[in-house]
Amino acid sequence: MELVLVLDNIRSTYNVGAILRTAEGFGISKVIMSGYTPRVHDADLLPHLRDKLDREIHKTALGAEDMLDVYSCDDIMTELMRLKSEGYQIVGLENNIDDDRLYRLDDKRLLERLGDKVVLILGEEVHGINYSLYDIIDLFVEIPMRGQKESFNVSVAAGIAMWGLVDR
Repeated sequence: MELVLVLDNIRSTYNVGAILRTAEGFGISKVIMSGYTPRVHDADLLPHLRDKLDREIHKTALGAEDMLDVYSCDDIMTELMRLKSEGYQIVGLENNIDDDRLYRLDDKRLLERLGDKVVLILGEEVHGINYSLYDIIDLFVEIPMRGQKESFNVSVAAGIAMWGLVDR
C-alpha cells in the first residue's frame, strides 16, 4: 500500500516529530502538514523561530524529518481533491463518531474497502479531524479501545494505524 499522511492541526512539536519518526520506520514517503501543525524547515518563519521549531521536532523525529518528503499545504481541501483525482482514497483516523463510513482497524471488512493508495488524515489532539474535511473522506478508521480512556495520544494512534494499514 502507498500511504500518505496528513497532519492537520496537530498542536505539539513532539507529536509531529514522533509521527515523522514512526512514518519513516514504516516506509511512508510523503507527509503533508496543514492547518496550524508546526512545520519543519519552515521558510516562512523568522530564522530564530524556525530553528526553535526544528530543534523541538528533531527531539522526537531524530533525523526522520530529513528522510521524508514533508511539505506544507495552505489549502488542504484542494490538496485532498487533487490526491483523490490521482486515485488516492481519503481515510480519516477518528474515534467516537457515529458515521456509516467508520470501521474498526481490526474489522475484516475494512480490508475489502481499502485501496492500494491511501491518504491517512490525523487531526488535532483533542478535537480530532476538522469537520470541514468530513465530506471528502471516503472511510474513517478507529482503533479499538479496551481500557477506560477514549483515545490514544495522536502519535501513538498514528503508529498503530500505520501498522494496521501498511501490514494488512
